[in-house]
Amino acid sequence: MPFLEKFRDPVIGRGLLEKVLERARAVREKLGRPAVFMEVCGTHTVAISRAGLRSILGEYLELRSGPGCPVCVTDCADIDRMVAFASLPGVTVGTFGDMMRVPGSRTSLERQRAAGADVRVFYSPRDAVAYAAEHPEREMVFLGVGFETTAPGVAAAIAEARTRGVKNFSVFSTHKVVPPAMRAIIADPELRIDGFILPGHVTTIIGRRSFDFIAAEYGLPAVVAGFETLDIIDAVYHLLGQMLAGEARVENGYTRVVREEGNLRAQAQMAELFEVGDASWRGFGVIPQSGLEIRAAYRDFDAAARFEVKIEPPRLPKGCACGDLLKGKLTPRDCRLFGTACTPTHPVGPCMVSSEGACAAYYQYERHK
Repeated sequence: MPFLEKFRDPVIGRGLLEKVLERARAVREKLGRPAVFMEVCGTHTVAISRAGLRSILGEYLELRSGPGCPVCVTDCADIDRMVAFASLPGVTVGTFGDMMRVPGSRTSLERQRAAGADVRVFYSPRDAVAYAAEHPEREMVFLGVGFETTAPGVAAAIAEARTRGVKNFSVFSTHKVVPPAMRAIIADPELRIDGFILPGHVTTIIGRRSFDFIAAEYGLPAVVAGFETLDIIDAVYHLLGQMLAGEARVENGYTRVVREEGNLRAQAQMAELFEVGDASWRGFGVIPQSGLEIRAAYRDFDAAARFEVKIEPPRLPKGCACGDLLKGKLTPRDCRLFGTACTPTHPVGPCMVSSEGACAAYYQYERHK
């Protein structure tokens, strides 16, 4: 697309990168150490790894991955429940593709399908509604996984199912909202994050203002970034600029998409179908008011209310450091399983499974660096 050409211009990129390195050196001299920034979005993690930015900036600036992979932060107990739904007679489980291979305590959806369960991948939740309408003899349980980016689409699917009278469609919602997780990260005394590269997709829905608390309450700089390499370099440039000036603001570096108030229509769709409740995140435990639960008015479409499943106490993969990685405490290379026992072909944890997982990104682009 022509309007994206300047965000992919190597000449502009090299010039901006030189300015970033200059500022990064100055910040390191000021702090007595390299600055530490966290990219919250998994898509940013992949883009940073693919562009080699970590190795270019590593002497002067550290980029840490955060909880921006929705598949990765899904709690092990919730994955076990998903597998349990697939084990129910007469039930078809619909899911996004990344969830298929994520290991639960004892098995995965992929293995359940190999054993005879009816598990199907859908690229849109509305496709799952259509499948349920075409197969009224089966119950369709769609797995609602994701942040504010995917929740409006799932909400729209539930609304459509009600309008069409598709009574054999329901959703198991493990949707999560990002701001409470960021509060948990900032409040962790074991972490030292100097600034945040904020997720462009999520902020498109909830708006730039939703992250004002980062600067107002915690005095940390943050920049909303797009997903081109120059978007990310530009975000780092402005974060460093704020640090040098002793300032803390939440800037919008993705103005071609993100607005102050966000997408009001999508927000209204979520608010009608979901209410905020506590949710358990892998690596974090329960974060208050960080999940989206289906409202009582739509309880007929809530799989957790319609189907009783029993699961055993969850067992986390032995040796997997995915939980600490999602909190920014480790990098994939710090996990002793990375690239040996845990690979994309034989993943131990979700951070190696998901296309947005940090381990998968490091393995594909950075494992030899």
